[in-house]
Amino acid sequence: MKYNYVFAVKDINLARKFYEELFGLIVIDDFGRNIAFDSGLSLQQDFDWLTGIPKNEMKDKENNCEIYFEAENFDEFLCQLKARNDIILLHDVMEHPWGQRGIRFYDLDNHLIEVGEEMKAVVGRFQEEGVSTKEIAEKMDITEDDVQRILRK
Repeated sequence: MKYNYVFAVKDINLARKFYEELFGLIVIDDFGRNIAFDSGLSLQQDFDWLTGIPKNEMKDKENNCEIYFEAENFDEFLCQLKARNDIILLHDVMEHPWGQRGIRFYDLDNHLIEVGEEMKAVVGRFQEEGVSTKEIAEKMDITEDDVQRILRK
């Protein structure tokens, strides 16, 4: 399982500049309102849109970030998760507009955690369904080069 973490930001450009300048982080993916650094840190503008948490419930110190994991075998992870009785779901499995399945829940200390399907698996699923690279890029709102890069990972 891969480990990443996401911080909610009000202005993606200002936040990016801050992390690049102060910590020397290098952007490895830039998807507009979401960027990922080589360290595992990602920044997300419009966090309410991403998570489905109402904007008026967004606090400066609560529900404004999540720890994010990508599972190589998402269905196997779901079986392990559902066998536990010590977590509270924010929502059950959902499919994001770009096709990735994910689930959000709180850990024992009420930290928000998301586990998503590995992006390579998402692209692979689309390919198995006969979807072209161009159509995958359109569905995921990324470039065809991004699709090819995901497949090479």
